[in-house]
Amino acid sequence: MKRYRNGEIWDFEHEMPLRREGAEVILGLDGGTTSTVCICMPLIPFSDRLPDPLPVLARAVAGCSNHNSVGETAARETLEQVMAEALAKSGSNRSAVRAVCLAVSGVNHPKDQERLLYWLRDIFPSHVKLYVQNDSVAALASGTMGKLHGCVLIAGTGTIAYGFTEDGREARAAGAGPILGDWGSGYGIAAQALTAVVRAYDGRGPHTMLTCSILRSLGLSSPDELIGWTYEDPSWARIAALVPVVVSCAEAGDEVANKILQDSVQELALSVKAVVQRLGLCGADGKHMFPLVMVGGVLGANKRWDIGKEVINCISKDYPGTFPIRPKVEPAVGAALLAWNFLLKPKDDQ
Repeated sequence: MKRYRNGEIWDFEHEMPLRREGAEVILGLDGGTTSTVCICMPLIPFSDRLPDPLPVLARAVAGCSNHNSVGETAARETLEQVMAEALAKSGSNRSAVRAVCLAVSGVNHPKDQERLLYWLRDIFPSHVKLYVQNDSVAALASGTMGKLHGCVLIAGTGTIAYGFTEDGREARAAGAGPILGDWGSGYGIAAQALTAVVRAYDGRGPHTMLTCSILRSLGLSSPDELIGWTYEDPSWARIAALVPVVVSCAEAGDEVANKILQDSVQELALSVKAVVQRLGLCGADGKHMFPLVMVGGVLGANKRWDIGKEVINCISKDYPGTFPIRPKVEPAVGAALLAWNFLLKPKDDQ
């Protein structure tokens, strides 16, 4: 067990009194493109019903931990920082940890999982059970309270649909990042709006209210300045922050903004439908009930243009058994519940 890159990050452990025997904890981490959250929970005794509310000892927040966005070194420093902060706030240390579940965006392949697991083993004692998943898995667990069954749709800065069957099969759609077309995501919506402004300005597209609204929001005076603003810092979250402007224009009747949102609804619904079809979550007759967990700022309710509601309506036309869930706990808690469930499973079932 090492202190790894940040030499001082674990120094708080030397100043802590020894934890009493049995005061064991679990770490659940939800790492995204915009922010990273780590939850420290006590090890809950097994029972058929989880306590309500769930006990949370500490919560820590840091920046982006998607290695595709900020690079592997910066992503790992963020992950280590947020785990250390959560343990310090809870009065715990690494010796008290029984299990860790890292659910991080950018984990798209078994090799991604292997690299993070190898890194985690260098940080935590050998007795700690370690699990690495894509962040969408924690989002699903936040709606199903730790059970991996159903489908989750995340639409924030990026987007992904991810599903699990009760027998452990899984499938995903989208989630490949903006270059490969995360249409329907916050980045996708905002990027299309910026493109529409440029097209309107140079005569390739129709006039749109987006021009004045986006320029005013950014403190710019001309669409010419959008080029410099965009490439000065093309980070995904910075672009995606313009989504509320697009929604406001659509609610005010702008046709260009409305079409962008309507196309986004179709793309998001298509991702869910692809996962449902591949896994057969809807049953042979297409009418079986399955949970659809909805997560992310893009899916939040707005005044009149409710993207999440429109997505559900679109999916339900084909799959009337869709049972939408808005999680009552955040994805980091879902990650902690996953760690708890993995810890309690017989070894042969993991």
